[in-house]
Amino acid sequence: MPKQNIGEAIAREREKKGLSQRQLANAIGISNAELSKIESGERELPNPKILKKISKHIDLNYNNMLSMIGLGTQLTILNPFIRNYYEHLRGDKLEDAWMMAKASISNNDIMIDTLNQELAKDDLSEEERERAIETKQDLEYQNVTNELIVGILDENRLKEAKKNAKNNNVFK
Repeated sequence: MPKQNIGEAIAREREKKGLSQRQLANAIGISNAELSKIESGERELPNPKILKKISKHIDLNYNNMLSMIGLGTQLTILNPFIRNYYEHLRGDKLEDAWMMAKASISNNDIMIDTLNQELAKDDLSEEERERAIETKQDLEYQNVTNELIVGILDENRLKEAKKNAKNNNVFK
């Protein structure tokens, strides 16, 4: 997966929203020059607080933005530490991690459904609606990560099962 340029993504989504650089910069409380540096790639690692503010005005999830600059926790090529940890789990730790990831996905799905029901109502304030959308995006992001983790753990479980089956045949 190639690393996506955060500046290009921000510029693209800003333009889709019909916002000028100046309008977005004013909305988030930074200078137009600073936003220009972010979008041009001159500022390769924008301040996460600025990214959080930007995410509220354009259609880019904050967690995805962090992953684009290598700071997110999503399991991507950008985060080999998480991948390495789960690839090396064995035995009870492997099973515990698998159960926890599956349970987290299930629990998040329930919360996402609940948030969708709340968002369908007309009685939410703008702040409540924004918070619900943000929470839903965070949960969906967590599920993507957990599904990737489950995939790694499934591979480990299969390898371990094959190894155990092979060892059992040797002793018969």
